[in-house]
Amino acid sequence: MRDLFFLALLPVMLYAMAQRPFIAVGMWVWTALFFPNAWVYGIAGHIRYNLLFTAVAIVGYLFYKHKPKVELGAIGGFALAFFLWTIGSTLTTIGRPDIALDYWIRFFKVFMLFLFVVLAIKDKLHVDFVLWCLMLSVGFYADIESAKFIVSGGGHKIVGLPGHVLGDRNELALAFVMTLPIAYYLLGEYGKRSRLLQLGLLGTMAALVIGVIGTASRGGFVALAALGVYMVYKSERKLLFSVLIAVLVIGLTPYISEEYTQRLDTIGAADEDSSFMTRVVSWKLSFIMATHHPFFGGGFKSLEYFPVWNSLSREFFSYPWFYTGSALPNLQVGRAAHSVYFQVLGEQGFVGLALYLGLLVTAFFKAGAIVRQARRAGAPAWLRNLGTMLQLSVFAFALGGAALSFAYVDLIFCLFGLIVVVEKRLLPATLRQMAETGALPQTAVTAGAGAVVEPTPLLAKTGTRQPQQG
Repeated sequence: MRDLFFLALLPVMLYAMAQRPFIAVGMWVWTALFFPNAWVYGIAGHIRYNLLFTAVAIVGYLFYKHKPKVELGAIGGFALAFFLWTIGSTLTTIGRPDIALDYWIRFFKVFMLFLFVVLAIKDKLHVDFVLWCLMLSVGFYADIESAKFIVSGGGHKIVGLPGHVLGDRNELALAFVMTLPIAYYLLGEYGKRSRLLQLGLLGTMAALVIGVIGTASRGGFVALAALGVYMVYKSERKLLFSVLIAVLVIGLTPYISEEYTQRLDTIGAADEDSSFMTRVVSWKLSFIMATHHPFFGGGFKSLEYFPVWNSLSREFFSYPWFYTGSALPNLQVGRAAHSVYFQVLGEQGFVGLALYLGLLVTAFFKAGAIVRQARRAGAPAWLRNLGTMLQLSVFAFALGGAALSFAYVDLIFCLFGLIVVVEKRLLPATLRQMAETGALPQTAVTAGAGAVVEPTPLLAKTGTRQPQQG
């Protein structure tokens, strides 16, 4: 039934995307993170939706008459430089050239998504649409899987869809954590307009938290805990946030398995955890590979190519200061880097890592700068809250990605693009509009720069709708 429904809806979607490139970009994001082919069958299951929507987005943008001015900014500069650098690492790979080329093509698609977010998204409506597409992909999956987890009394194991970019449970857990701030922003903007949306977004936020627990991911739990602390720090309602977190912890405790509890207990003694130390072995071998190929690194997936892994293992004891405990390299199969930082270091070299870190750090601080400028100018609450929530999502990725091979995922590059759009379009447009209407900056600000602007009280009645800016 859903196959027929989706096929019937497809022509309408394509027409809307052809008329409005921002809709096509949003659907591009949705298909990249939702993987609709896994949810439909028959003819509908054989259509390459991501490729189709990508093509419509590109063609639609090229023929669109009202293109905004192209402004990449510092974030775009780092992203472009890093992308160009991956070309060199792919051409000089020490791994299998066919695999390196395949993963470079995948990253090319991710970079194109970043680029078209920057090119086609130009105002608040567009940004919100893309964020809703994120919610209807990652958030929807969290709703479905978390419901199964609760109904099963914690017995259902949450994993990603096979063959999907978020197929690994640890990567899925991090995506859940990164989506939490986005859900909070949408709650603040749309929860007060509709009781149904308010309840739905509150439920999705709870589902995202439950989803992290259901994956039994230690890295996801650490990222979730850190994000919770950071959100309390940023919030103007610290007591309310603290109470909500306490209620969630108490409510979820019966669903946490003893095995997961034991695994969480090993976080404080990581050097005694064999699973964690095998990751440190991969980090060390990635570092050794970078010392041999400091400029371009080894290329995509080179560490997992066993001849390379085996060769690097022979020099494992060359750097005794790089502590790995009693763990040694596996001499039967190559392993992934298990860290976005060591993944990039090994695959793209020291220069590539510097560009990647520049991209990540610049995005984090640009989002913070948006909040500070908006607060000083007395800009609307939605702009300050949007900047803060984007910053929190980048923070969650930077922390949670330290133990995952997740460096080139669509989600973080989409967020990078949105930060560029907010910095270069939404913030200036909002300030211009304020100047034209004679709005005066606020002179008394009780909260510090970057504080979360709270949505209306939970489960409150529908309030007055804020006018959109930009």
